[in-house]
Amino acid sequence: MRLLLSLLLLVVCLPAYALPNALKDHPSPYLAMHGDDPVHWQDWDDQVLEQARREGRLILISSGYFSCHWCHVMQRESYRDAAVASALNDHFITVKLDRELHPALDAHLIDFVERTTGSAGWPLNVFLTPEGYPLVGLTYAPRDNFLTLLGKVQELWQEDPAKARQLAEGAMTQIVRARAGMAADNTLEPAQILPALNREALSQANEMEGGFGDQARFPMAPQLLALLDSLARNDDARLRAFLITTLDQMARQGLRDHLGGGFFRYTVDPSWQVPHYEKMLYDQALLARVYLRAGQVLQRPDYLAVAADTLDFVLQDMAHPQGGYIASLSALDAAGEEGGAYLWTTAQLETALQGEQLTLARDHWRLHGTPATDGGYLPVAGKPVSELVDAAGQARTQALLADARQRLLKARAARGLPRDDKRLAGWNGLLLQALAEAAEILPESRYREAAQRLQAFISQRLWDGKQLIRSLDGGYAGLEDYAQVAAGLAAMGEKPLQQTLLAQAWQRFHGTAGWRRSDRGLLPGMAVEPGLLDDVMPSPSAVVVGLSLQAADPVLREAAAKARDAAAGVVAASAFWHAGHALLLAQDGAQR
Repeated sequence: MRLLLSLLLLVVCLPAYALPNALKDHPSPYLAMHGDDPVHWQDWDDQVLEQARREGRLILISSGYFSCHWCHVMQRESYRDAAVASALNDHFITVKLDRELHPALDAHLIDFVERTTGSAGWPLNVFLTPEGYPLVGLTYAPRDNFLTLLGKVQELWQEDPAKARQLAEGAMTQIVRARAGMAADNTLEPAQILPALNREALSQANEMEGGFGDQARFPMAPQLLALLDSLARNDDARLRAFLITTLDQMARQGLRDHLGGGFFRYTVDPSWQVPHYEKMLYDQALLARVYLRAGQVLQRPDYLAVAADTLDFVLQDMAHPQGGYIASLSALDAAGEEGGAYLWTTAQLETALQGEQLTLARDHWRLHGTPATDGGYLPVAGKPVSELVDAAGQARTQALLADARQRLLKARAARGLPRDDKRLAGWNGLLLQALAEAAEILPESRYREAAQRLQAFISQRLWDGKQLIRSLDGGYAGLEDYAQVAAGLAAMGEKPLQQTLLAQAWQRFHGTAGWRRSDRGLLPGMAVEPGLLDDVMPSPSAVVVGLSLQAADPVLREAAAKARDAAAGVVAASAFWHAGHALLLAQDGAQR
């Protein structure tokens, strides 16, 4: 009995940081996969800062998502390593963040790392003072480098915590000032806005291979949608040629899954050949909208076919059995191989296909020569059917290729592909927009039917009668969710809930200084801006302003007009990164 009481007393008296890993069996697949790490991870909540101040220790927030390749690599190399775990457990409060459940907090930390190191991404690892000011941040680092950094950060904190606090608070002060400078009073005349957007886009464009920049290739869907709208208003031969090159490359090369449908998140090379293989719901929704719009503006039926193929992939492979659509499919297959679900060795091809069918498949999906990756061939667009046979044999060739596709997909399915089955409000709102737009443009009834089912799921499961729910697995609904769900409902012609969401968006996320992504005061220095960026998703502030300008409520229309004009400074500073707000200001100028 005395021994039992001693053990119980020991457990009660253990400091909070000695508690074991709290993530096992978490409803978030990303957090649950870290549940067996030797690191004493905890989920983000309102008590983290209080605990850090009480114990006088630095916080490590490590943010990522389930389908992220490098998140898995860093887990394997560092977070399951005994020495790394010991250093973290002894000296830091360690928080694992599912960025998809806490997008506002993740965006704040991404902004800090990008401004202080020049680049950012996931896994994102940021050390914060007990007061919540970021001190040092980085993305993936090899195990030895990361362990060395842990020692240096802890040494700085032990030797001079006042200096560490001063550095962190000073850096955030500079970031806040930089944001304010970007929102200065410099403005453009309405007639200058779209030309400025086009110039900025083309100055970053790779006009030979499509896309923006000279390294990795991201779709940049919000910017492409804005540029298509700009082209529809004022034709520009150079912009038209660039958009066609970009859309053709995305559709024909390695960004797209040519067997199963859908798009990968990005390619690691500027030629669109080698993707990172995660498939995100928001990419499918946005790129479906891009190709629907491009099909109309550029009068390209093949672009409409790409949009339909993308949506059909989502309806088949990303639907949740209980309604709504899941967040992503992993970059790793069930065996932990990056791209393993999508790549083909010669032996695998010869097992699945034989004879004439194999020859046709090799030519049609370019499965010959030297593979672009060590893992094997990734199917891309090769010779069309018309070049493989003469007209008399076309029907037979199409039948052989259709059968080959099914055989390859069957073999691929056996490899297993982990899924992140969170159903996120904002991302499902984006898909609702895409399905509603497809229902208006394409003749197939399945898109309207799918849109109606999705609308019912959002209204009945993600709206609790008082507020939106980010996900049934946790997290907090932010401006992104209210904006994209309201836009989806608007596309469906649903007025009452849409108007309620717009009114709440203004109440929760807008103030005299502008827009914030969350109505929860998570960390000091989180951005409040007159117009939020378009990044991988459309600017949520531009979406709310645009919808509110069309609202029946005159109070909403007046607030939206003021907010539209308040964003003129950030649009003048960078129309490309504020493309949504740029379109609103340009449209207002055209209407005057």
